[in-house]
Amino acid sequence: MTAALMLAGCSSAPKRRAPPPATVSARLPPPKLSAAYNRPYTVKGYRFVPMSTSRGYRAAGIASWYGFESGNQTAMGLPFNPEGLSAAHRTLPLPTRVRVTNLDTRTWITLVVNDRGPFVPGRLIDLSYGAAKRLGVVSRGTARVLVEAVQ
Repeated sequence: MTAALMLAGCSSAPKRRAPPPATVSARLPPPKLSAAYNRPYTVKGYRFVPMSTSRGYRAAGIASWYGFESGNQTAMGLPFNPEGLSAAHRTLPLPTRVRVTNLDTRTWITLVVNDRGPFVPGRLIDLSYGAAKRLGVVSRGTARVLVEAVQ
């Protein structure tokens, strides 16, 4: 009887739920166009002007990945999480949700652009290590992708 009461007491205790992870399924705030990370900037002598909207954005190009900057901050001031589903783009307003499709494998993921880059000529987007792993880009280093803004 005592054991049954003890077990009943344990099962009636409220269970604490862990907060949901910060994933791409979370609602994004609209881009704050006046924020420093959404203003024109210059890198390596090139001037970049962030777009005022991502509506209708669709571009094909080369994706690369980055993942060794763990602990550093993104352009938005957030800690960079290499295992997360995020990316860097030179001109999309931050934050922007995008669907990235690997054109060779037809696999796709939805992620959040929250950083600036890549600053290598010929590259369209830099994926976090976690995003690149899910798209099969890590082993090759780069991949042909289609990037589409998700409203």
